[in-house]
This record gives sequence, structure tokens and C-alpha cells, in this order.
Amino acid sequence: MGAAVAAAAPVLSEADMAFAKLRSQMGVLPPDAVIINANENPLGPCKAACDAIAQIAPMGGRYDRVGEGDLFVKEYAAMHGLKPENIAVYAGSSEPLHYTVLAFTGPTRGLVSADPSYESAAAAAEVSGAPVRKVALTKTFAHDVKAMVAADPSAGLIYICNPNNPTGTITPREEILWALENKPKGSVLLVDEAYIHLSDEQTVFDQVAAGKDLIVLRTFSKIYGMAGIRCGVAVGRPDLLAKLVPYYQNAMPITALAAARASIADAELIPSRKKWLADTRTDTLAWLKANGYKPIGESHSNCFMIDTGRDAHSVIAGLQKEKVYIGRVWPVWPQAVRVSVGTPEDMARFKTAFKKVMDAPPTVAKADAPAPKGVGAGRTFLS
Repeated sequence: MGAAVAAAAPVLSEADMAFAKLRSQMGVLPPDAVIINANENPLGPCKAACDAIAQIAPMGGRYDRVGEGDLFVKEYAAMHGLKPENIAVYAGSSEPLHYTVLAFTGPTRGLVSADPSYESAAAAAEVSGAPVRKVALTKTFAHDVKAMVAADPSAGLIYICNPNNPTGTITPREEILWALENKPKGSVLLVDEAYIHLSDEQTVFDQVAAGKDLIVLRTFSKIYGMAGIRCGVAVGRPDLLAKLVPYYQNAMPITALAAARASIADAELIPSRKKWLADTRTDTLAWLKANGYKPIGESHSNCFMIDTGRDAHSVIAGLQKEKVYIGRVWPVWPQAVRVSVGTPEDMARFKTAFKKVMDAPPTVAKADAPAPKGVGAGRTFLS
């Protein structure tokens, strides 16, 4: 039954939601467009990853017969003080996110999430028929873990994205540990660490090693620059990961496995890219504040939000006329937009376009298209 449910469930990734409206209304974007809407890394894969892909590509006519998957799991586990049985590898983190929601929620076991936060978990909960409780962020734009724990005594899953998407803000580790110790009995904590490499925050992998009721997600789509190559992991106790298995898992591309192995072997990749992205983000946020605009919270990620003080859809539409494409709107904050961090050149063009749009009289634009949904069995949406 789990596999049947998964077959009918659209697996929505960041790319699907980021490009939903653009695909339906604009088709292919112009070649000189500034694309800062999907939290992608403009640096792309590192050189070692590209070399690894080129070397193994001639073997792409076969599934993984050379043990790339086993080697990656062994090396990733050792890197983080875990056992291989704590690691399940997927084509990105969207699949295990959806499958975790499907496995641990249902009509009598709800999902608790922050608002705003990454919407993919709530989309999966709709498929499982689970009630969804959305809890507002705190005044510092962290997850309000005490309110989340109290929101549903029968919750099957509590979802924390840290740093958060779309705000880029941090929920302190001690707050997550409090939620882990005080959550409803029988529930599982799902911590999405897709953006953690971009922050100074400590992972909660150690809680997996301690055997807690916890699954942690990681992806190679962000700091590693592999959004189009697809590799991610779910980290948890073997018995928890086993509950995801009935929802199906495709064979991993050997190119993705080789690129991921090469990426984690590059000791300079994370610190150098973290600084590069942080410098560009800091410069852009400083410009926004100096010009009287209102960034929301303190971002520690490759995205941030701005309170525009006007209809956010009109700001997005105005920027598109300048060939600058930013992120979508979250219903709870109808005047806020999300901006991904691009190259310094991208952000320079964003500044010019944003000022032009904000200097013009406010208008009202049509709302974004809803997140895409599957049509028919087996239909999925993946970047």
C-alpha cells in the first residue's frame, strides 16, 4: 500500500515550486536572465566532482556495478561518526522528505511545521491525509519549538528546516534538542539540514548516533552545487529508515555518487564556498538596509526574505520585466519576497532592478501558480 501511495504522490522539489509559474507562463528564460529564485548554487559542482563524472560517465549504460554507492555510504558515515546502516542515499533530499512524511503521518497522526517554511512536507501530508498544523516563527524568526510540540499531541512528525527555507534563519541546536526530548510520544522529529553547511550551526547527527527518534536530511544541491545532478541522504536509526523503503527508491545515478564522493573529499570546498556565498549575501543585505529596505531576520543561508511593504507578486512581476527572476510568495507573508544569493554580478543587477521596481508606484499582480500536482499514477516532479 505504501508503494501505491507513493506512486500517486508528486515528489515536489524546490525547483518545481520555484519554477511553477515561469514554466506555465514564460517557457525558457532569456539567456541573459538573472535566475535567483530556486536557491541554486551558481558555482556548480567542484572541479573534482566534474572530473569524477567525466571519468565514470562511460559506465553510465549500467547500474552501479562497481560499488560507488557502497563506497559513498562508507565514506560519508565515517566522515560524520555514523555507521553505514544510518545512511540511506537518494536522488536529492526531496524523495526522503516526502517518504518520511508518508511513513509517519496519516489521518490520525498529523504533521507539525513552521510557517513560513519549506512547503514540500505539507504537500506530502495532503497525500497521506494527515492534518497539518502550521506554527508561526518566533520574533527572531526561529522555529517556535515549544509551540510546535504543543500543537498536536497526536503528531506523527514534527518538521524543522534549519536553516529555514525561505528565511535563512537559525533555530538554535538546544531548541531542537528540547523538541526531541519533549515531543509527543511515538512521534518522530524530521530535521532538514539542506542549508546547514552555509551556517555555523552544529548538526544533530550525534542524536542519530545516540539512537533518538530522529531523521536528518542532507542534500548535495546547495553548497556542493549539484542541484541538477541529484544526490542526498536520509540519516537515522536503521528501523526508522526501513519505514521509508516501501515508498520506493530509484537506482542512484553513478555520476551523482561519484560526484558526491569527490565533493566530500575536497576539504576546502565547504569553507571556501561558505565564505564566498556569505560575502555576497552580506553585501546585498547591507545595500538593502542602507537604502531603507527591510530584510526579514538574519539569514545564514543562500537565500533571504524582504518585506516589500506592498503586494509581493507585483514586485516579482516588476523584476521579471527587468529579466531578474526571484523566489515565490508564502501566503502567510503576502508582502514578502524570497531572493536566492547568486554571483556578485547577479546581485548587482538585482540591486538595480529592485530599486527601479520599488521606486515605481505600487501595483497588484496575479498570484503565483499553485505548486504542481501529479496527474495520474507514477507522475513525479523532480528537478
